[in-house]
Amino acid sequence: MSKQTILGRVTQLAKANINALLDQAEDPQKMLDQLIRDYSSNISEAEEAVAATIGNLRLMEQDHQEDVEAAKEWGGKALAASRKADELRAGGQAAEADRFDNLAKVALGRQLQSEKEARTAEPTIASQTEVVDKLRTGLDQMKAKLGELRAKRDELVARAKSAQAQNRMMDAVKSIDVLDPTSELSRFEDKVRREEAKAMGKQELAASSLDAQFEQLDALGDSAEIEARLAALKA
Repeated sequence: MSKQTILGRVTQLAKANINALLDQAEDPQKMLDQLIRDYSSNISEAEEAVAATIGNLRLMEQDHQEDVEAAKEWGGKALAASRKADELRAGGQAAEADRFDNLAKVALGRQLQSEKEARTAEPTIASQTEVVDKLRTGLDQMKAKLGELRAKRDELVARAKSAQAQNRMMDAVKSIDVLDPTSELSRFEDKVRREEAKAMGKQELAASSLDAQFEQLDALGDSAEIEARLAALKA
């Protein structure tokens, strides 16, 4: 996968609006699970691309440094050859001086070539450094977004479990609602009240019967007293 493709994907995923995606999802938890898998996979691919890009950048930087050092080295050789030529020419050895001047020219040519290669590599190194920086920034954003996704998923799962627990509790409360006249407890209470009323009725009935018997007993006592007094009058 090219660096441009990776960079585009990293940028797109890093800017994704999770809340908007959740609002559009039929099953937010499944969508979050899939997003987490996608992000993890893309982060792995992006990390490999970034590592390869950094590796290539370091190679270019090494080549550039070698060209810079080579240019300095060839410059030093050119200077040494030129001084040697001047020394020989001052000593009357013109032919040998020309040979060293030619060596100096060769060294200067190598120096010029090394400098050109160094200058040519510099824009590429600068652009690749910028790409690496963007990729690293995108990776950091993606990892932060992945953490946000996982936190959202954990929050959503916790809320779902809480809602399920609340629903189960409300269903249980509803099933034993004592205020519901059709509930078992209400019917049982009515039955108990009827039994209590029946017992009260029996108690009242028993009490009235006992009072009647005592009234009869009192009436018998009055009759006996009357007979006794009548007997006393006759005597």
